[in-house]
Amino acid sequence: MATGWSDLEILPREFYARPTVEVARDLLGMVLVHGRTAGRIVEVEAYLGLEDGAAHASRGVTPRTRVLFGEPGHAYVFFIYGMYECLNLVAEREGTPGCVLIRALEPLSGIGIMRRRRGLQRIEELASGPGKLTIAMGISRIHNGADVTRGKLTVRRPPQREPVRITASARIGIRKAADRPLRFCVEGRPGTCGVGFQPASPLSAGLVAAWKGGCDQDWPPHQSWSTAQAR
Repeated sequence: MATGWSDLEILPREFYARPTVEVARDLLGMVLVHGRTAGRIVEVEAYLGLEDGAAHASRGVTPRTRVLFGEPGHAYVFFIYGMYECLNLVAEREGTPGCVLIRALEPLSGIGIMRRRRGLQRIEELASGPGKLTIAMGISRIHNGADVTRGKLTVRRPPQREPVRITASARIGIRKAADRPLRFCVEGRPGTCGVGFQPASPLSAGLVAAWKGGCDQDWPPHQSWSTAQAR
């Protein structure tokens, strides 16, 4: 590879300072980089803030959720099930909570490091879940509040982004607002849309369309930030 992943353009803060669903969909295909490891983002979930019962921010500002109400483009890392750490990226304007959970990556670089951290060999399983990818990438609660527009943990624009097909479905592993179609996945990528995945129903499709962009569409479906402003 002539150019390292750490040499790619870092997504600026303006990318994140938009509605959470737009940010979630536009993150698909971007590259998460931490140290010598890198992976293409292929599955995400959007959490919409105060009106979303499944969102941590729905409880208001607490020491834990303060970062969600702060400046966009920061990491929100939380501990779950007593064993996993999950990476979220803060969206929306400062003062309006919203975040995107990174659910799966397609490993691109540092695969040997990922294998050692995960204790397995199959590339498809290295980062095929939110808890798996943080182990593979060496991301922990130490990174909570980290500015992902600079530093060692960043999200970067790939050198070339071919059109992909995005599927929307209900989020998994939650009890509140569980029917909202806010889980977005790149079709055909290894390790994505596995457990709990069901194609969006007609009702879900309508809800997604109302929030932005529709479901089961070729990406990018419109002149979004990623195609219009990033050049």
